[in-house]
Amino acid sequence: MSETAPFEDLPTTPRADELLDKAFSRAARAGRAKSGVEAQESMLLTAGNVLSDNLENVVTSWPDMDALSPFHRELADAVVGVDELRQQLSEVNWASRQIGDLRQDYQGRMRRVDAETARKLRKQAFARFADIVEEVAEDLLAVGAARDELKTLPDIRPDEPAVVVAGYPNVGKTSFINRVTNARNEIASYPFTTTELHVGHLERDYVRYQLVDTPGLLDRPAEERNDIERQAVSALTHLADAVLFVVDASGECGYPLDDQLELRDDVRDRFREVPVVTVCNKSDRSSDVDADFFMSVETGEGVDEVLDAVVGAVGYEPELPFEES
Repeated sequence: MSETAPFEDLPTTPRADELLDKAFSRAARAGRAKSGVEAQESMLLTAGNVLSDNLENVVTSWPDMDALSPFHRELADAVVGVDELRQQLSEVNWASRQIGDLRQDYQGRMRRVDAETARKLRKQAFARFADIVEEVAEDLLAVGAARDELKTLPDIRPDEPAVVVAGYPNVGKTSFINRVTNARNEIASYPFTTTELHVGHLERDYVRYQLVDTPGLLDRPAEERNDIERQAVSALTHLADAVLFVVDASGECGYPLDDQLELRDDVRDRFREVPVVTVCNKSDRSSDVDADFFMSVETGEGVDEVLDAVVGAVGYEPELPFEES
């Protein structure tokens, strides 16, 4: 499982009723191929193996949360709650072990009994198998829901330099990203917000840079974010190598300039360990603000300079694929 997208390949989590149907139908087919005690034992082993193995696979398909990058681990915690997920996976693992132990116990009890007694023992085992699976039915549903939510996370790579683009809505953040990155921009929805996350890529000197726009998270003051969104912002602090904060001095975005600069200061407080570059967009309409750079995405004026500045702010030293002789 790749750390670049650690939840992308998680398999679908089966429901309790699906698992039981699968196990008992396979057991019935296995029993028809034999007779007497041997048939009952074959049914017992088949059902036990199907249930135990499938439950174990639910657990082992997940990555070790402690081995993930801080970004992915904290983001997963924001989306689904890592402690709750661990507890649910622990319950599923318990069920797998319990069924394995029961299978072995009943197999031993079937030795040296007649066919009718073996049939009764097999039916008892099946009932206990079903009780155990039903006991973790809610855990299976929760793990499946967590899997479905985490698979929607976009391919953001902690090992590649990243610029987080912030600012109020309608200041030109996404337009800037779309203009300077390639045509393969990724757009995905985060489970904790109704808006979209935009990730654009560009390459400089053999290095791929990620430009990440976070509507719903860094486009309003911290006090307006809920607990999950605040934790998601915290996750982004592990990702950012630089922050590009975009303001609109013209006021056409619908937000007063003072509010925009106050949000910029809030972002600076959150991302203290990385440079925050302030750029005034729509400078062809107004440049009446103290900013590091001025540009107009619409006309293209100043865009290249801003891009150069933010790539320089990242300070990433590329490893060349060859050495000069």
